[in-house]
Amino acid sequence: MDEIQNRKEPKGRFALWIKDSTLNLVKKLYESDNCSSQSEFIEKAILFYAGYLSAEDNKSYLPNVVTSTLKAIVAESDNRHNRMIFKLAVEMAVMMNVIASIQDIDKLSLDRLRGECVKEVKRLNGSFSFDDAVDWQKGY
Repeated sequence: MDEIQNRKEPKGRFALWIKDSTLNLVKKLYESDNCSSQSEFIEKAILFYAGYLSAEDNKSYLPNVVTSTLKAIVAESDNRHNRMIFKLAVEMAVMMNVIASIQDIDKLSLDRLRGECVKEVKRLNGSFSFDDAVDWQKGY
């Protein structure tokens, strides 16, 4: 598509035989693609199709709008996940502080418990529920 952006490159002229319905489609769409003329729209379409056929550089024919849309979707998903993880971390900090304020746990016992919890969470592939903790504490 660099050829379109390089306006200094000389242009040639040739006869183009095209169906009326196709030409009407070009007339209808060229402005929505930010093209200044129908010729520019047709040139972009030719370059796109040539890139598609050659398939040497997928980026030459993959529309930028698809790439930017996918990037935006991934970025928004990341933002949502980060906000949820932050909220969960805050709630966990509150819960841990409430429990720590009413318990008398020594450092060694806490370290051992953390090690056992790591083993248990690994065993359950990260899916550890409150029910699992109750069952574990009661020895089921």
